[in-house]
Amino acid sequence: MITITLKKKEDKYHYIKVEGHAEYAEPGFDIVCASVSCICITTINALISIDEECVVYSEADGFLEVGIMKHDTIIDKLVENMISLLDNLAHDYKKYIKIIR
Repeated sequence: MITITLKKKEDKYHYIKVEGHAEYAEPGFDIVCASVSCICITTINALISIDEECVVYSEADGFLEVGIMKHDTIIDKLVENMISLLDNLAHDYKKYIKIIR
């Protein structure tokens, strides 16, 4: 199961941690893991393209930790969009993704 931990400070997300594997299918064929990875990495790349200092992250196999260091309208909208996409995915694949707020 993939566990996603979200933390807010002053009504803005400042910390996101993604841990584990969905085990929906065999490695290399797991559309749930691939979807979570794609959503997260695409968002991080977009954030970095806007402001390299707005985000810090660490990644390893089955692990991603993200700190949102700066906030503005665009950064916050990108982060909210990422979380909305993850919420939708968790709704559709309840047995494979858990979101903790």
